[in-house]
Amino acid sequence: MNEWQAPRRLGRTELVAGRLGLAGGYGAPAKAFEMAFERGCNYFYHGSRRAPGMSEAIRHLIAQGHRDKLVVVAQIYTRFAWQFRRSFDSFLRGLGLDHADVLLLGWYNSPPSPRVMDICRELKERGLARYLGVSGHHRPLFPKLAGDFDLFHVRYNAAHRGAETEVFAALPPENRPGIVTYTATRWGSLLDPGRMPPQTPTPRASDCYRFVLTNPDVDVCITGPKDLAQMEEALQALDRGPLSADEMAWMRRVGDHVHAQLPFVPAFVNRLLGRTK
Repeated sequence: MNEWQAPRRLGRTELVAGRLGLAGGYGAPAKAFEMAFERGCNYFYHGSRRAPGMSEAIRHLIAQGHRDKLVVVAQIYTRFAWQFRRSFDSFLRGLGLDHADVLLLGWYNSPPSPRVMDICRELKERGLARYLGVSGHHRPLFPKLAGDFDLFHVRYNAAHRGAETEVFAALPPENRPGIVTYTATRWGSLLDPGRMPPQTPTPRASDCYRFVLTNPDVDVCITGPKDLAQMEEALQALDRGPLSADEMAWMRRVGDHVHAQLPFVPAFVNRLLGRTK
């Protein structure tokens, strides 16, 4: 295993995770997640869409004695205190767990309420959650929360690079939270030939993951495969290694071009609007 493939400690936590994290909400079967685990991918992020493949894989791996090697992430979206405990308890029961390694507060663009934070601290004190994380899209908020959270889930890809200055560079160099990134393919638009600049090769999914992981500030990049083939392609990022200078320039050029387009409309609509060629 080379330095590129080696697991990393997540910020100031005691958690050690493979560079490629796994999201369980897109339909991949248990076999895909277990295959990734064999390659060192142990960051299992179970968000709002908890598809059965990841749940089955977690149960299988625990039955095989691998619980201490897993980093299981429970994401909770509710803002209501009475629902928060119920949702978290349901997560643990559904997987047969006595604790989550990370309790992740989902999609916060302003600071969590004092009541939610009190519940999170209580769950940590009881040993039900080892560490606290938060995700969101308002990048300037993350540095302000660095003292309260152990991990950040941050959107970062070749088309959305604001985290480089607004999050990564704004955090203290020492004792900083772990950095986990998501949407590396920008919802698939970085893989769409119709969205590319003229005479420019289209990235593979593994290129998108390589772009993210080449940034030294990123600890883990999450992939959300829908099948075994997509998992195999994602794992190619570990084999192919970091981007060269020329590859980085290519990915940034593609990212700038894609960023100028409307993300959730077909490529031909962007062409009609003059946002691409």
